[in-house]
Amino acid sequence: MAETDANTNAEEKLEQIASLWNSRGRGLITEMDLKIEKAARDGVRLRMPFNPDFCADDEATLLQGGILTALLDSAFGLANFLAIEDVENMATLDLRVEYLRPAQSRADVIVFAECYRQTRHVTFNSGRVWFDTPGLPEVARGFASFSITRGENSLIDRMLKQDQSSDT
Repeated sequence: MAETDANTNAEEKLEQIASLWNSRGRGLITEMDLKIEKAARDGVRLRMPFNPDFCADDEATLLQGGILTALLDSAFGLANFLAIEDVENMATLDLRVEYLRPAQSRADVIVFAECYRQTRHVTFNSGRVWFDTPGLPEVARGFASFSITRGENSLIDRMLKQDQSSDT
């Protein structure tokens, strides 16, 4: 019974983190209109609906590369919060994107990101980007490292308290 309670609590925590991430989005994240399809400790899967404003060509079919970079960076951050409980602060140290082919489509963009290794102060991430179109190969792969500060006053807990105090 204790294991079931622990699993339920873990799932609730993951749902809270995903909900906070969605509600606290600012700037480009809001414009991307990202939808969380999977939020788990072993990775996150996000969907970005097609948006012609993000295209670099007149036909509105070629996504600008910076959008893919921002998408991966955001997904990596969420993956870190899901994988690590006590993150107080986080900053991108290194982010590399390998563009595998032109990002040309009018379909939604899907990204999967994971935190595959963590130390006390650094996380390591990998991710893949593709269009929601059968038969098309991946558009890009990304790799990143983040500096993290751990502590008892986690960023997620602080945001939850802020939301609770603003509701009252």
